Amino acid sequence: MSTQEAPWKIWLAAMRPRTLPAAVSPVVVGSALAWHAGAFHAAAAGCCLAFALLVQIGANFANDYYDFMRGADTGERVGPRRAVAAGLVAPATMKRAMWLAFGLAFASGLTLIAWGGWWLVAIGAASILSGIAYTGGPFPLGYHGLGDAFVFVFFGLVAVGATFYVQAGSVDSGVMVAAVAIGALTTNILLANNYRDAATDAKAGKRTLVVRFGKRFARWQFATALGIAAAAPLCLGALGVFRMETGVAAALLSGGFGFGLVRGLHRTATPADCIGLLGKSSGFLTGYALVLAGAIVAG
Repeated sequence: MSTQEAPWKIWLAAMRPRTLPAAVSPVVVGSALAWHAGAFHAAAAGCCLAFALLVQIGANFANDYYDFMRGADTGERVGPRRAVAAGLVAPATMKRAMWLAFGLAFASGLTLIAWGGWWLVAIGAASILSGIAYTGGPFPLGYHGLGDAFVFVFFGLVAVGATFYVQAGSVDSGVMVAAVAIGALTTNILLANNYRDAATDAKAGKRTLVVRFGKRFARWQFATALGIAAAAPLCLGALGVFRMETGVAAALLSGGFGFGLVRGLHRTATPADCIGLLGKSSGFLTGYALVLAGAIVAG
């Protein structure tokens, strides 16, 4: 009997399911805020979700392809396998899959013009180009320490803000508070990945913030992001998005779980230790988004 792995399993792994909450969470929170504002539109929210997921998948395919081509994915790397580096997918095939995902993302994004206007084309194009430029192009963002900023802006500020805007037609201070919190937690997923790969990234010339400033700086960055997330419910309570008592409860809950993640990062001794932390950071983002969205809808 053949032991060859099924193609669908290879491609599912290449999509990196653990990173997909970074695409889903901002849409969930942005749509909850639209519900609170009396402007929720299921079709618009669905189109935002499709666009966000396809951009994330396209960026993951691009990362798989360009990191292999630049020599960042080698046998020394510890972590989930990369399809191209493992010889499971040809580089040219992965590149075509990347363009297909981004093409579908652009097509789904065009449907949002009906709600948000033509200026959304620029936002969608910038999101896609940034997804490519994270590891590709003449100035790859991830190789120059700008990956964290890219994730914060596009998976936090832009994703939450645009999801709300296409439904409500405006953006307010509460939306921006939630966007900052989601962006900060999404950045932590990237940080956990870069913390694990610091040694091999340095050899490949991939100058992430962890490589540039060291692991002590990375631990402070990680803790700061969690602190921002814990403070956000208090700010939303003060803005009247939900009752202040709800904000305090959510802040204490997220702060408690966040403290556990900080301790986990401090205790990592090997790259293998970071694999579980990446999954926990992704899970925390998912749980945080669901709790925050639930509080917003209930409020």
